[in-house]
Amino acid sequence: MDWEIVIGLETHVQLSTRSKIFSGAPTAFGAPPNTQACAIDLALPGTLPVLNRAAVECAIKFGLAVDATIAARSIFARKHYFYPDLPKGYQISQYEIPVVQGGALSFVVPGKGGDSYTKTVRLVRAHLEEDAGKSIHGYVEDDYVEEGYVEGPPSGMTGIDLNRAGTPLLEIVSEPDLRSAAEAVAYAKALHALVVWLGICDGNMQEGSFRCDANVSVRRRGESRLGTRCEIKNLNSFRFLQQAIEFEARRQIELLEDGGQVVQETRLFDPQRGQTRPLRSKEDAMDYRYFPDPDLLPLEITPAWIEQVRAALPELPAARRERLMRDYALPAYDAATLTTSRALADYFEAVAAHVTDKKAAANWVLGEVSAALNDAGIDIDACPVSPQQLAGLIERVRDGTISGRAAKEVFGALWRGEADSADAVIEARGLRQISDSAALEKLVDEVVAANPKSAAEFRAGKEKALQALIGQAMKASRGKANPQQVSELLRRKLTG
Repeated sequence: MDWEIVIGLETHVQLSTRSKIFSGAPTAFGAPPNTQACAIDLALPGTLPVLNRAAVECAIKFGLAVDATIAARSIFARKHYFYPDLPKGYQISQYEIPVVQGGALSFVVPGKGGDSYTKTVRLVRAHLEEDAGKSIHGYVEDDYVEEGYVEGPPSGMTGIDLNRAGTPLLEIVSEPDLRSAAEAVAYAKALHALVVWLGICDGNMQEGSFRCDANVSVRRRGESRLGTRCEIKNLNSFRFLQQAIEFEARRQIELLEDGGQVVQETRLFDPQRGQTRPLRSKEDAMDYRYFPDPDLLPLEITPAWIEQVRAALPELPAARRERLMRDYALPAYDAATLTTSRALADYFEAVAAHVTDKKAAANWVLGEVSAALNDAGIDIDACPVSPQQLAGLIERVRDGTISGRAAKEVFGALWRGEADSADAVIEARGLRQISDSAALEKLVDEVVAANPKSAAEFRAGKEKALQALIGQAMKASRGKANPQQVSELLRRKLTG
C-alpha cells in the first residue's frame, strides 16, 4: 500500500485493409511463408512505397471516435533498427507529427461485489506505421501446423516469414493514467471493443491483430515524479497483460525496497512461468535515428475528407448505450453489456423490434443466448437462433403459452435446428401450458389432498410451504401448468 503503480499502454492495432499500407500485397492471415510479400515488402532496389488511402481512413475513424485532433498535415519517418525480419533496415512510421493527436477513452472498471467505477484515460497519439515480418526460431513444427504451415525451420535455424511485413498498423499511445493491472485490462478491452465496433480491426488477438506493450513503473504513494519504467512487449491476451503487469510491479517494488534501482529496459513476458525477463536495454528516440522518409510526401487530410469519413461512422458505443436506455427503458448495466459488441447490440435490437417486453429480450440475449454462444465458442454473428425465432419464443412466454422452464427446452431445440419456429417446437413436444381454470382447480385439489403437511404449514404462516405445493403441482402436470395460476389457486384454497 506504500507504492503506486503507474502504467501506460502502447497498443498495436492491425487495420482491416485488403492490401498493405505501402504496397498492393494482400494482408490475409495464414498463407504459406513469403507468399504474400511483394517487391516493395522485400525492399528490392528501385521500389517505392505508395500510401494506402483505406489505412488513413481507418486512422481518421479512430480519431473521430475518441474526440482527437486529426492532423491536417502529418509526416512519415524512417525508424532505423536492425532485425532479420525487417528487410529495409528501417520501419516506416510517424514520429514528430502523427495523424491522430490527443483524445480520450472512458470505460468502466469492474470491482468486487458490483463496486465498479468509470475511468477516463488520455491518449497521447495514434500514428500509422508498417508492421515488421516474423522470425521463427528453432524447430517449431507445432506452431507452423497451428497456423496452417506444413513444417517449421530445422533445429538451430531461424525462419523468416515476410507475409506480415508492411501490414498497416495504428499504434495508439496512452498517457500514464492507469494505476492498476485491472484498470489496464479494462482500458485494453474497451479499446479492443471500439476498434472492432468501428470496423477498422478484426480484433483477433491470437493472430496478432491487437497486441499491447505495457510501460510499467512504481513510485512511493504521494510522489509526483514518475519512476523508471520498463516496457513489456507484445502482450496478446488480456490475461497475459494482467499477469505481466502484476509481476513486473512486484519485481520493481521488491527491488527498490531491497535498496536496488530499476533499470530502464525492454522485457518479455513468459506466460509459462508468469514472469517478465530482460530482452534489451530500452532505446530512446535518438537511437532509432528518425528522419522524414524522402520517398513519401506529407500526408494532407482536408476538412472535407474528415467530414466524409464522419458521415460514414456507425453510431458509437456511448451514444448507443444512451439510446438503448432511453428507447427501451433498459438499466445502465444491460445497455453497457449489450454495447460491448456492435453485432450483439444489433441482434438485441432485431429481437426487441418484435417483442412487447424489451427487458425480457435483453435478459434472453444476455442470459441464455450469451451462455450458449460461450459454450459453443462462437460469436453472435454465427448464432443459430435468429432474432425472429427468439422473439417468437419470448412472446410465447409472455402470453402464457409456455412456462419459463419449457422456454429453455424450446430454445435448445431451436439452437439445434430441430424446427424453424418456437410454435413448431411447442406443438411437436406438447409443451403448451395448461391455463384452463377447471383443469387447474382439479389439479390443485389433488395436490392439497396429497400433501396435507405442507398445506397445514402454509396455513400456519410458513410461506415456503406454498412453494413446495407449487412444485408438486408442476411435477404432477409435467411442467405444463401455469405456475402463476397455480399459485393463485393454492393461496385462495388454503386461505379460504
